[in-house]
Amino acid sequence: MAEAPVISASAAATPSAPSRAESFTSAISQNGTPATSTQSTSAGAEQEEVGWTAPAGTLKVPIPRPSATSKPPKPAELSAEQEVKYATVFAQVSQWTSLPTTTLKGAASAPVQDHERMFLTHECILRYLRATKWSTANALKRLQSTLSWRREYGADTFTFDYISPENETGKQIILGYDNDARPCLYLSPGKQNTKMSDRQIHHLCFMLDHVIDMMPPGQETTALLINFSGAAGGSVPSVGQARAVLNILQGHNPERLGRALISQLPWYVNIFFKAIAGFIDPVTKEKMKFNEDLRQYVPPEQLWNQATGDLDFEYDHAVYWKALQEECEKRRKAYRERWESGGKRIGEFEEYLRGGDAKSLGQKLDEAGKLEGVDAEGKEKVDVDLAAAEVAKLTV
Repeated sequence: MAEAPVISASAAATPSAPSRAESFTSAISQNGTPATSTQSTSAGAEQEEVGWTAPAGTLKVPIPRPSATSKPPKPAELSAEQEVKYATVFAQVSQWTSLPTTTLKGAASAPVQDHERMFLTHECILRYLRATKWSTANALKRLQSTLSWRREYGADTFTFDYISPENETGKQIILGYDNDARPCLYLSPGKQNTKMSDRQIHHLCFMLDHVIDMMPPGQETTALLINFSGAAGGSVPSVGQARAVLNILQGHNPERLGRALISQLPWYVNIFFKAIAGFIDPVTKEKMKFNEDLRQYVPPEQLWNQATGDLDFEYDHAVYWKALQEECEKRRKAYRERWESGGKRIGEFEEYLRGGDAKSLGQKLDEAGKLEGVDAEGKEKVDVDLAAAEVAKLTV
């Protein structure tokens, strides 16, 4: 396990931590000002209301948004105890100034970068808390571990050009949305086109990152549609590869899987699933559905006709890959611009960042009277006692 990130001496994960003024100074005042315009968020919300309709002819590019009937479920409200636990973790991560560069014990540390601060959203912190059964200490440990792992693994350095050879046959496709507006990631082991290598695992990591890009406002999970049609014994991953994949899914993308729809399993794949069953956590197992009617989970107009849907889609790598890159880069640019406009805050709301009809964390704090003008140096002054009591209660 990597060394703990560099934080202040008062950073022990206890429920009393968030009431301390120093724990919130860096969290609420992040050298920026709240966004003042809601034009982009309102436009995004209107687009989601309209939904998507299939064009005439064969589709060869990703679908940009869900059907009008597909809506993300409302998140559960936090209990008073959960609000305290959220505030505890929020206070700690807000003080991180450096992180280990690898997951090895004794690894050197390097300063926290903006993209890592942007990773630590309100919903991200909650995902790690849920994944650790609301243990603040374990949530902090796993958040730090994920950020160190991403540095070590190079997850943020993988490019479309580097991954492109792995996807020439369309063995992984981001296409359409399910009934709950989750973006769908199709995995087709039968279309395996490369020999076993690290890049095969990099490929999955890359696609998981980019299926997140395609999430609409209010959604934070994805649907995996795994079809083993045509999969030969040699295309089934080894147990070692499977464990590496599970580490990415369960260890570093907790609470991201909304549903896994698995179909057309040959006998040897059933044996494979039994071999790795011990490594799959119970929550993930509950989300796995085998050989069910996919049309009850995905609107037929957004479900690929190769998966019993009505969508006429053909994978043309040159066309699809370029379109996916352009769409994801456009979304990432807008996401970052909103984060910067909102004050570059840790704990920012993802619905706001994704262009939903929601206010930024800074705007909500301002409206609630938690920001009190500026100090002599031009920085926001914060009523830290009120912030400590209220920050975990803010919702989109």
